[in-house]
Amino acid sequence: MASYQNLIELHQANAEVYYNLSQCYRNLNLQNEYFQTLKQGIQHYPTDGRLHFTLIIDLRRNGRTQEAIDHADKACECLPHDYTFQILKYLTVPTIYHNLEEITFYRQRYTQGLQSLIAETSLNTTEEKQNALAGISRLTNFYLSYQAQNDIDLQRQYGKLVHEIMAANFPQWVVPVSMPKLQPHEKIRIGYVSHYLHSYSGTLWLTGWLKYCNRQNFEIYCYYTGNEPDAVTEKFQEYSDIFHHIPYNLPAVCEQIRADNLHILVYPEIGMNPQTMSMATLRLAPVQCTAWGHPVTTGLSTIDYFLSSELMEAENAQEHYSEKLIRLPNIGVSYPKPYIPPVCKTRADFGLSDDDVLYLCCQAPFKYLPQYDSILAEIAYRVPQAKFIFLRGTLLQERLQRAFAALGLEYRDYCVFLSIPERLDYLMINLLSDVYLDTFTWSGGNTTLEAIACNLPIVTCPGEFMRGRHSDSFLKMLGVTDTIAKDEAEYIEIAVKLGLDANWRGEISERMSQLHDRLFDDKFCVAGLEAFYKQVIENISI
Repeated sequence: MASYQNLIELHQANAEVYYNLSQCYRNLNLQNEYFQTLKQGIQHYPTDGRLHFTLIIDLRRNGRTQEAIDHADKACECLPHDYTFQILKYLTVPTIYHNLEEITFYRQRYTQGLQSLIAETSLNTTEEKQNALAGISRLTNFYLSYQAQNDIDLQRQYGKLVHEIMAANFPQWVVPVSMPKLQPHEKIRIGYVSHYLHSYSGTLWLTGWLKYCNRQNFEIYCYYTGNEPDAVTEKFQEYSDIFHHIPYNLPAVCEQIRADNLHILVYPEIGMNPQTMSMATLRLAPVQCTAWGHPVTTGLSTIDYFLSSELMEAENAQEHYSEKLIRLPNIGVSYPKPYIPPVCKTRADFGLSDDDVLYLCCQAPFKYLPQYDSILAEIAYRVPQAKFIFLRGTLLQERLQRAFAALGLEYRDYCVFLSIPERLDYLMINLLSDVYLDTFTWSGGNTTLEAIACNLPIVTCPGEFMRGRHSDSFLKMLGVTDTIAKDEAEYIEIAVKLGLDANWRGEISERMSQLHDRLFDDKFCVAGLEAFYKQVIENISI
């Protein structure tokens, strides 16, 4: 840091120096200095895209949405041909909403911005095509779906735009692909492609589909496009007949998929990684599917089926999907039972008291919408010993302060914000907590499954869309449904009763512990998946 600061004082700094100094401040969690250094760098080097991009993304990540949009506007002036900043200018939505009105405001802004972006996108020259490709290769519209509304129309519009950009750059990969004729005794070739074939919440469940695959009928191809291999990557490799690791090279992975002549290609998630989103707009196999690693419709005409769960979907669920919805048996995935270590820490190790009633609130902050903040305050009002344990929730403090103050409570007396860098500590917090409070509209996935493995009672209330019904489906499959609420009022009642009645809490926990085999490592859903694969092949062959 001293070296970088010295270069700046001597007026010998370039854009790289400002960027590197900003990262030093970021690593030390000195947020004001971090942002200030990026802004200073931009003043001196207004055409440096990396400085602009880093500033805008992290302003949004830290809840400073309007500031991020203002800087995206400025970046568009400095770099008028950089499509990245046009996307950020028009399509930025908050990671955290301060109130309900903001959701309406930013959704309208996104809707209008998308129309403007589409109207202003030109793909007539080679340079325009390449600039647009570079832009969509850096960003997705991931945060839109956390507004808890039906996104099908907006997803279709955005998907069509990405498809047109990809088609302009890769016309050879948008033409239809004919289904390979299945010869006698030949296996059906199924491909799975993801940036996240490592220890990641959006794909961990996929190992079960591969592990319990019927090898007599199917040949498994995996394409790992990220580059963080770990023990889970080794599992994917072990369960694959053919495993390709092709990091950060979209043309190479597309060529490989086409060369492998697949019958069906599956994206476990679409919408979290830009390269995956871009690839999914191409036609690399005759049948293409996605699944609920990112549980929102893609809006893409190139994705034929959405592989979901009969327990997660509402009756009218097809209205939420551009793809044909496939309701696989049970929760739709074969989730490996997590290893849960014995309790080796105490509450005191985390600065918590044995007298506290610990409510675990472990979701990412963008899953917490402002209209539900008052629920925690209501629980605290009725359970004086309540402590709400947030693991990633510091951005929510301003909202929580307002919600608790409305009931005459001081939020700091009830809300605890912990930083848990190690997985062992995360599991210990689950084992030491009394109650798991699920989020409304977008419930826990991996977090809920791990809490169940820790026998932690779970309060949940199913939402309108599948993304708000994960925990509900897990508890139904487990057979412990006492803590599923029908509405917000019942959610509070259940949470309060669990907090005050240790005997009932213990009874729920004991029943959960006896029924794990119903939920984990489910082979029935894999049989349903493979029956679907066979049916698709037969229908096209006919």
